[in-house]
Amino acid sequence: MKAFIAFGSNVEDRINYILKAIELLQPCGKILKISTIYESAPWGVSQQPSFLNGVLLLETSFDPIKLLFCLKDVERLAGRRERYRWGPREIDLDIILYENNILFLSFLTIPHPYMTERDFVLVPLLELDPNLQHPITRVPLEDYLKKLKVNLKPFACLYPPVSSGH
Repeated sequence: MKAFIAFGSNVEDRINYILKAIELLQPCGKILKISTIYESAPWGVSQQPSFLNGVLLLETSFDPIKLLFCLKDVERLAGRRERYRWGPREIDLDIILYENNILFLSFLTIPHPYMTERDFVLVPLLELDPNLQHPITRVPLEDYLKKLKVNLKPFACLYPPVSSGH
């Protein structure tokens, strides 16, 4: 199964938290692609440092719940400390899409409920697959992006790029 995972960091050495999390993702699945990493303003709570954000495509044998627990383990191992909602984070990993699955649980919603409101999710997501549609509305994600003010600065591309093994 394929899942799009958003990642972000806005504490201390942001890029190193991201690199550490990517390195620790191996038990969760195989990374097929990683977007450009963008610098973005904080969302939700504005009085905090800017974020580095991106999206990766992960091939996984885990169901969405097991994948969530794996991502939470990676966050912990990468150094995340729990704070308040939408506050500063050493690393944040969110399941944005999991194939075309739709899931509404108290602790996990797929597709991610805020993805259509966040330029820092839609821009890198569409970079990886420009033809994605919202699984519920069937609206192309590009249409949601057109309604947003995009205020991202490209920050880094990981090199060498992760290959799909072909």
